[in-house]
Amino acid sequence: MTMTETAEAKLSPAVQKALLALVVGGIAAILDSTMVTLAIHTLVVKLESTTDAIQWVTTGFLLAMAVAIPVTGWAERRWGGKRVWMGALLLFVLASVLCALAWNDVSLIGFRILQGFGAGLIFPLMQTLAVRAAGGRVSSRLMAAVSMPIALGPILGPVIGGVILNWLSWRWLFLINVPIIAVGLWLAARHLPDDRPAEQTTARLDWAGLGLLAPALAGILYGLSQLSREGGIGHAGVLVPLAGGVVLLGAFLAKPRAIVDVRIMRKRSLGVASAVLFTAGAAMYAAMFLLPLYYQQLRGDSVLDAGLLLIPQGVGALAARFLVGKLVDRFGARAVTIGGFLLTGLATVPFALAEAGTSLWWLGAVLFLRGLGVGTVLIPPMSVAYQETDRADIPHATMNTRIVQQVGASFGTAIVAVALQSHNIQAAFWWAVAITTVAVVPAVLLPRAQRPA
Repeated sequence: MTMTETAEAKLSPAVQKALLALVVGGIAAILDSTMVTLAIHTLVVKLESTTDAIQWVTTGFLLAMAVAIPVTGWAERRWGGKRVWMGALLLFVLASVLCALAWNDVSLIGFRILQGFGAGLIFPLMQTLAVRAAGGRVSSRLMAAVSMPIALGPILGPVIGGVILNWLSWRWLFLINVPIIAVGLWLAARHLPDDRPAEQTTARLDWAGLGLLAPALAGILYGLSQLSREGGIGHAGVLVPLAGGVVLLGAFLAKPRAIVDVRIMRKRSLGVASAVLFTAGAAMYAAMFLLPLYYQQLRGDSVLDAGLLLIPQGVGALAARFLVGKLVDRFGARAVTIGGFLLTGLATVPFALAEAGTSLWWLGAVLFLRGLGVGTVLIPPMSVAYQETDRADIPHATMNTRIVQQVGASFGTAIVAVALQSHNIQAAFWWAVAITTVAVVPAVLLPRAQRPA
């Protein structure tokens, strides 16, 4: 059964309200995950810690997210998506308040791990509940709406984070989540459909599968995060967790029935879309890691100025949301995705050539074009992923795509971080261009046009 509509019919008012609830609730988690990366130096000073210790504020958050993702499908089946969504928001905002009250680096890291677990539930649920609210009928318009926070978060996060760090205490990086989540909870209570199981299910959590997949993802992500610090893959700090994660992942894939059904990846639409989403995550986050560093390190701009200078990219990504549905309708998922990757890569090249005195007007125009490309590449493959997916398999499809995106993002960031350490920022940007170019290869396998429902 196909789950995708060819026609970009206007979303019904009920679906639009559900999407609004999901976007408002999810934006806090996505912004928070990007804002905190700007505050590493501030946290080192204010908490009298070290850079190595404070890095775990980010690393712990990402690892907890990886552990939480596989749980979402089981939790939704047991309690219903709406209740799990609201519970995840409550967990995230509680952890946010605790982070703001942290008294030292150890307490902050612990609360960030709790916050990361809540975020790990939020991200895949946001996509799953959007598809369910639309009755399983997936379109580029739907994916454009639900993926807006995912695309804008890494772009707007540095801007908002820079404003907070310039004028307020670092604790407001977490307290700002409280009013946003409060509105998100109110909207969810009013507009998300009640999808509680008709009968209390006794579905058991696959502890064996979770015990394999969670540490597998954590090991892979941790190993990738250590690449630049250890100076290469041959060091034990990289090789041991990375190899251990791969071995555990292999054992998980060999398991006949698991918490995340990877067998549905055999369906061509989901398998190809997942490959594209992996490379899209790598391409997006590789340059997003480098852009603030270009402004701060090479040009000497402040955190606030660097954030403001990245605004054109956010504007371009937002503009793409209003164009991509019509483009997919006219040219098909394959052409639009390839075009998005090529535009993203071309708009990254000027930063590989930029010097300290390069015109900010020129770079602003380039960033707007890059935002258009970045805002385009996610939506077509996310729509294609559900083409051959049965309604009962929607949570598994979402978890699969979410996992590959996160691993791809960590992979891309790790590659350019190693290049930055070994060479200079211009060389690192060339690596980002290369990653984006390689991303075109799996995109060629996407369908030319979406299949009719």
